[in-house]
Amino acid sequence: MALYKNSARCMLLVAVAVLFVSASTGQTPDAQLDKLADRFVTQQLRYDPTLSDFSGIPTSDRSRFADRTPPAIARQVAEEREELREVLCFDAGRLPPQARATYATLREQLESDLQMRVCQPELWNVDHFDGWQSRFSEVAERQPVNSAVDREQALRRWGSLPHYVDVEIANLKLGLRNGYSAPQSVVRRVIRQMLEMTTGDPEKSPFFSPAARSADPAFREAFRRLIVDRINPALRLYANYLAQDYLPRARETVAVSDLPNGRACYAAFLRANTTLARTPQQVFQLGEQTVSANLRQAEKIGQRTYPAADIQTLLQAIKTNPREHFQSKDELLSFSQSFLQRAKSITAAKLIPALPRQDVVIRPLPAFEESAGVGSRFQAEPDPAEPAVFLIKLGDQATETRAQAEITVVHETVPGHFLQKALAAKLQTPTKLSRFVENAAYSEGWARYAEALAEEGGIYDTDAAAILRRMWPARGMVVDPGLHVFHWTRQRAIDYMMESGRFTADEANDYVDRIAVMPGQLTAYDSGGLEIMALRAEAESKLGKRFELRAFNQAVLEEGVVPLGELRAHIFDWIAAQQTKGSRAGKRGN
Repeated sequence: MALYKNSARCMLLVAVAVLFVSASTGQTPDAQLDKLADRFVTQQLRYDPTLSDFSGIPTSDRSRFADRTPPAIARQVAEEREELREVLCFDAGRLPPQARATYATLREQLESDLQMRVCQPELWNVDHFDGWQSRFSEVAERQPVNSAVDREQALRRWGSLPHYVDVEIANLKLGLRNGYSAPQSVVRRVIRQMLEMTTGDPEKSPFFSPAARSADPAFREAFRRLIVDRINPALRLYANYLAQDYLPRARETVAVSDLPNGRACYAAFLRANTTLARTPQQVFQLGEQTVSANLRQAEKIGQRTYPAADIQTLLQAIKTNPREHFQSKDELLSFSQSFLQRAKSITAAKLIPALPRQDVVIRPLPAFEESAGVGSRFQAEPDPAEPAVFLIKLGDQATETRAQAEITVVHETVPGHFLQKALAAKLQTPTKLSRFVENAAYSEGWARYAEALAEEGGIYDTDAAAILRRMWPARGMVVDPGLHVFHWTRQRAIDYMMESGRFTADEANDYVDRIAVMPGQLTAYDSGGLEIMALRAEAESKLGKRFELRAFNQAVLEEGVVPLGELRAHIFDWIAAQQTKGSRAGKRGN
């Protein structure tokens, strides 16, 4: 907060400068804001060029990874502080409506980034779920290799991976000296990942994609030698450091509150993931209330088939039904791919005005991720001519139910994550910032809302899915702060998650380590989902018979990923516009 209290003079000077530039160039305040937002994105890409691969924002530099040395991080923080000072000089109330989303998104991103500095995450960055090793495998798949310049840059970037690993190790050593470390359980998972990534044929490396996609034999051989001589030794060096030096000194607990400034750090993670200023206790209590309400609804649905059955009886009936289970990984994959087509057809007919032009496909999750306990995930594709990918975990096919597989496909693809991202790219104002930013409350909130839409639209074809989709939601709002702030034991968290019927003991154990490396993230799903449902209830109440579901869904999607406060303001404006439109139509009818 000191940033805001002590920067009045700086803001005044910047405001004068903004006014001077506006007067001399004829630029409006919203044009100035767009310029500042573009500058922020450019600065982020300069710090980490690989962000271009995930956002689709062009860059001419694909020859390096992020600079994660302490001086580079300090420079980035200083730049963000200056950008925030400039953002705060804008009078949001005087900006035109189309600029409001840019202002709210940029301000939230900068404030959240700077609040997260209390965590110093680079000092304990050992992550099996979304660590650099997983992100780099995606970077490899998107590394251009068409021209001689592309191939030269690819060799430089991947040849620098040993230096990147050296910096990571140096940061971890600094973290240990200052009381920061990752949980031992997570460290063991990452060691296993590293060793699996470096065994066998180098052409099976998760980083071999640039060579596999090139027709240049010299480049293919050079890249192959790079993996054998530089990349794999670097990964083994990292694994050996973790096993021999880091693991014995890593923390035994998973709670982020056990780190220096841990409670403030968890508050920062909550803010970053939810875009809300809720305390852990508020999140926890809302989660418990929502779980209780969901269980009552599930029990009511289940009694249509099993009169007087309690929740555990319902879950047992579903999970022991032979028709609910798969005989092989191939059957789970085939079923999910077929169900995706059903979801697309019904969504287009009932839930949105039209499907996006881009497609989405389902492929198996990479083996090195699945073996480390990583779950299914959606992989966006910024190029609309190429399909996005849902990477499905197939190893749990023996315990997975068809109903849960349906829910997962809906959440990750249509009408969930894929639909949201693809339609946002089509509907929202195309800016660098809109293509760059992400927040879990909006994106995961939409995906949770999509699970309910699928039931409403008839995408699920059994009560089993209707029951199971109510068993897990909002439990993340309980177990996440439970582990990180209220010091639940690992076993208590496992038992609580298993009560949902979604997880085996091993799967719940995997989830504990996911929560460990992504504090606050599980609270985002229902923070966002509940907000969208509340906004829909508001729209239905105020519009009555004029409420149209497809139009509402498009209104939620059309600004793209925005903080929840901005989403609320936008939907209230939309409701008012629908009321005005209805009033005019009524007058014409008279």
